Amino acid sequence: MKAFAALYNRLDSTTKTNEKVAAMADYFERARPADAAWALWFLSGGRPKRLIASGRLRQWAAVAAGIPDWLFEECYDAVGDLAETIALLVPAAPQPNEDPLHLWVEERLLGLRALEEDELRERLLAAWAELDRRQLFVWNKLITGALRVGVSKRLAVRALASVARVDAATLTHRLAGNWRPTAAAYEALFSADTSDADLSRPYPFFLAHPLEGEPAALGAHDDWQAEWKWDGIRAQVVRRGGRVFLWSRGEELVTESFPEVAESARLLPDGCVIDGELMAWKDGGPLPFAVLQRRLGRKKPGPKILADAPAALVAYDLLEWRGEDYRSRPLGERRSRLTGLLDSLPATDRVLASPVVAAADWAELEAARLAARERSAEGLMLKRLSSAYGVGRRRGDWWKWKLDPFTLDAVLIYAQRGHGRRASLYTDYTFGVWHEGKLVPIAKAYSGLTDAEIRRVDRFVRRHTTDRFGPVRAVEPELVFEIAFEGIRESKRHKSGIALRFPRMARWRDDKKPKEADTLDAARALLQAPAPARDEGR
Repeated sequence: MKAFAALYNRLDSTTKTNEKVAAMADYFERARPADAAWALWFLSGGRPKRLIASGRLRQWAAVAAGIPDWLFEECYDAVGDLAETIALLVPAAPQPNEDPLHLWVEERLLGLRALEEDELRERLLAAWAELDRRQLFVWNKLITGALRVGVSKRLAVRALASVARVDAATLTHRLAGNWRPTAAAYEALFSADTSDADLSRPYPFFLAHPLEGEPAALGAHDDWQAEWKWDGIRAQVVRRGGRVFLWSRGEELVTESFPEVAESARLLPDGCVIDGELMAWKDGGPLPFAVLQRRLGRKKPGPKILADAPAALVAYDLLEWRGEDYRSRPLGERRSRLTGLLDSLPATDRVLASPVVAAADWAELEAARLAARERSAEGLMLKRLSSAYGVGRRRGDWWKWKLDPFTLDAVLIYAQRGHGRRASLYTDYTFGVWHEGKLVPIAKAYSGLTDAEIRRVDRFVRRHTTDRFGPVRAVEPELVFEIAFEGIRESKRHKSGIALRFPRMARWRDDKKPKEADTLDAARALLQAPAPARDEGR
């Protein structure tokens, strides 16, 4: 537990990816397998269920700290994070327990299940008495089911790969499915024999940069291939050894989540890897991303969801053909081979080629881009026909030519504290627009402001709170922000009747009074609106 708490502290003290990877690699080098297995599980996003209600935790922590409940609640309100509040108030052990992580998890944590309240309380107080400050914080995060480490599964795998001397794709394959955090399972990850993962191994994804400047600066338009930039999930389908594997860009095996795509992919010849976009697709066209969201996280979707939200892989590129790596070949050749392959297969609408957008010049492509939302697309992708399929995000050959986002001016009406480093600041905001003389909530956002602006908003929230609803504060409706978002749809779940996609704060409108904010009618008008024109004066 001591080593894992130190790792957590190292990860929390930096925002630099390489430093996070180095910290995890150092831990894996030194940790015993039984501890490393649980650490990897936590770092990869695994979290135990909350075992104790927060109300009990607050009461028992006040007892352990020797303070009245009201004072604990005041401290909690000031800190904003329950695990951190308890770690700061409960006396730390002068000589902390040296038991390894796996014993703390398997015996002390999971052992809390099904205990009667009195025994549960005694076990918890005893555990608190054996931990130092760092350990207390991590332990409290575990028992509340709120452990978030600030790293992705991909970074954890990258760190482990550097220690295990096994490539990340192989480790991802071995960790897929119902991987259990045991010493034996952890040691199996280090096997040098990669035959278990060779068949399924995808290629690193090639990514595009947002277009910089005008497209005419790229040269002759006929040196480029234009495609719709679809609003889905990037994926690769791997067909090898008579089997099909479907990988997301996040290095997750999602084959079982999209059985209709996997079934159609079985029509592909062996030794074939295709790059594309997973989309909700029906009657020959894309459905809104919100439909695809219903499929996400479902390991085995049932008949109803398969019927209501059918999926397809819209294919962009051919990365492997008959077992040969095609990535170094020009895009024009890869694309020709891809379309020929898909045209030769039995008719299917679950694996299909993304259409090329034909145009006589850049002006026609600009007109097509402005009509992208009519096709449920976000804009255009521009790819140099002579380009190879690279690795990662490189400038020069692939560009994203996206539409400008939609925007609305909205009023801040609610605020809540953030998480992690922002746990003591009000950084999560709810915004409203006018409807029949009242402000109706339309979006939640927490990104887009500078640190200085966040501190200004935090001071405003503390000084202008009008009501409290648990951790949420209602504030005087005085601050106006421009909210940018990628899409808008009708929603029965929201009071306003609409939902915004990827809302964020584009800028603080100090120049506008609350009464000048937009209306719900203006927002609803965007449901059928074409691409927004750029308005620098708005």
